[in-house]
Amino acid sequence: MDSQKTISALNELLEINNDRVEGYDTAAKEAKSADLKALFAGLQSTSQKNLNALRVEVTSLGGQPEEGTRVTGKFFRAWMDLKVAFSNDERQTILNSCEFGEDKALEAYDHVLESHTDVLSTKQIAMIREQQSNLRADHDKVKALRDAA
Repeated sequence: MDSQKTISALNELLEINNDRVEGYDTAAKEAKSADLKALFAGLQSTSQKNLNALRVEVTSLGGQPEEGTRVTGKFFRAWMDLKVAFSNDERQTILNSCEFGEDKALEAYDHVLESHTDVLSTKQIAMIREQQSNLRADHDKVKALRDAA
């Protein structure tokens, strides 16, 4: 197994979880309602748990865990700020943006599981699938709230 390729695959997931943490921090600042602020704190918590597990794994392989976010994530957060500023329905706008972010997180996990299983151990694949399942549950919470809004 090529540990550098494994580290790179795991760092992709670190980056998307870093994006999620920052994205939900932005969303919590934009939201006015207490229920959304609580939801976003819970969603951040999911990514914090993912980050902790992924960092341990990357470090155990001798790698440096990714601490940054994707450039596209930075643009997306700025766009969300702008859309909310000009929207009459901030709840709907924020939830639409959050669902888009959730879709991107799931796509990142799909990509790693589809393209990098040859460099991941059985234990790492199980960890990634569990994290993906938790992210899917978060996605479904956001989607249900968005649909209800």
